[in-house]
Amino acid sequence: MKLCFYLATKNKNKVKEIKKIIGDKIEVLLPPNSIKFPEETGKTFKENAYLKAKFLSRFIKNDYIVGEDSGLLVEKLNGLPGVNSARFSGERDDIKNIKKLLEMMKNFKNKEDRKAKFITYICLIGKGEKKFFKGEIEGYITFRPRGKNGFGYDPIFEIPEIKKTFAQISLEEKNKISHRAKAFVKLKNYLIKKFK
Repeated sequence: MKLCFYLATKNKNKVKEIKKIIGDKIEVLLPPNSIKFPEETGKTFKENAYLKAKFLSRFIKNDYIVGEDSGLLVEKLNGLPGVNSARFSGERDDIKNIKKLLEMMKNFKNKEDRKAKFITYICLIGKGEKKFFKGEIEGYITFRPRGKNGFGYDPIFEIPEIKKTFAQISLEEKNKISHRAKAFVKLKNYLIKKFK
């Protein structure tokens, strides 16, 4: 029987990215269309990841379920947008969220004042266990959006080593270095080792 888990999300961009990271050895299954996930109420990414997995576990028994929560933390904004990254502007709109963040950052002209990091937390539950995996990447908030790829804050998050935003690189390149990739590779390695 092929190793698999259900991913507790309806976000198509995340699903596409995660399937690429996980590869062929583990099947990523989607929740039934009828399930509507509630808005996240956790105070941390870790808590939200667990709440998503826990919610889906009410509908799916005897299988692994993975909840994931990610977001952007800007140093000079005391960690904003944080757990509200997806709805920072008041709604789930990438363009509005970016616009609001750049507006809040406009007085920070020095690159060092524009430090930020992306964080991902994953919660794996099922078969009597609960485990967490974390990934993060540090970078800078750009002065304007650059690039057409990715989603969320990708166009304004520059990776120092390559001097490009996530939106300026391919999904394949992103999946080698991103916060989400780091966390899901840990999960993948854990499951493969466990079921060797």
